[in-house]
Amino acid sequence: RLRHRPSVYMAEAPPAASLRKKSRSEIRVWCDGCYDLCHFGHANSFRQAKAMGDYLVVGVHSDEAMSFNKGPPVMTEQERYKMVQAVKWVDEVVEDAPYCTQLKVLDEHQCDFCVHGDDITSDADGLDAYRHVKEAGRFRECKRTAGISTSDIVNRLLRIARNYEKQSSGKESPFDEIDSQELGQYIQNPRTSHAWTGVSHFLPTSQKIIQFASGAEPKKGDRIVYVDGSFDLFHCGHVDFLEKAKALGDFLIVGIFPDAVVNYYKGGGQWPIMTLHERVLSVLACRYVDEVVIGAPYYVSKELINHFKIDVVAHGKVPIVLDEEGRHPYQIPKDLGVFEQIDSGNKTTSGTIVDRMIKHRLLFEEKMKRKARSEER
Repeated sequence: RLRHRPSVYMAEAPPAASLRKKSRSEIRVWCDGCYDLCHFGHANSFRQAKAMGDYLVVGVHSDEAMSFNKGPPVMTEQERYKMVQAVKWVDEVVEDAPYCTQLKVLDEHQCDFCVHGDDITSDADGLDAYRHVKEAGRFRECKRTAGISTSDIVNRLLRIARNYEKQSSGKESPFDEIDSQELGQYIQNPRTSHAWTGVSHFLPTSQKIIQFASGAEPKKGDRIVYVDGSFDLFHCGHVDFLEKAKALGDFLIVGIFPDAVVNYYKGGGQWPIMTLHERVLSVLACRYVDEVVIGAPYYVSKELINHFKIDVVAHGKVPIVLDEEGRHPYQIPKDLGVFEQIDSGNKTTSGTIVDRMIKHRLLFEEKMKRKARSEER
């Protein structure tokens, strides 16, 4: 049997707050899941769940539970805990939550009901993982975000891994023998093609951006911090960086580069993996971010600094590539004395995640094949 020793930590409160008693009027909501490669679809489910109550508790499954029920995760449990904690609609995270949602767990955390998307999640025996809470009338459904899923992202990564193997060996990759239906027909679908990854189902709308945006503006006297980047495959390295950036001031603006700019400074290939609007939503969901600039310029000009009244321009320790005109993108902030470098202390990058996929390709391939077979039943 799988162990279950859940631990709890709060998103933005002292640990003792988790022991507080529920007020009579407070509605506490429970969500749970794997949240592997935690993306804006997960964040959107949290947003909808939080809107059904006052306080959102999210249980995250351990690596052991995931491997037993679904197959190995791309991200470790500690990385997944951190990513969920960073979503602004989450109030509390429960680590090592049971894969099959139990009524006693809802009771332990004083939750009135459980919320999950309108897709079916099965355990290792093929049974509905939410059957117990459904039978008790303590289940609510939210709308799944169309066009995005962990499986979608894994398939994008598998595509890159396949191409990497071809380039490095000069031979056809074992991926070429995989049935395209088992790995997702959209890989070959020109209607959902993205310029570099070849994959994108998500159709962005202004309404979705409005739902994710805080709408807040800097107050008089606020110290405004600006950072920029691709924020591709939004991960815990980004979270640690943004947390430290926010600590430099009061209001954090994040500039997100267009796809073509990311492809340029990444040296071509199949970057970015996520489209601009997918990356925008992932960053907007982060609790440390107040505003984003969609399609931000690579070169930080004096006009940009003046327009947003920026006090600090910060950058991490990743290597800086000169722009197409040979200019250092942060030369102006440096000359003005407003540039700061941040050491996030986290070595995770989009590239290291791709490296994991390449290293453990066969495990993820088998996982996707099992998923495809289960969805056919």
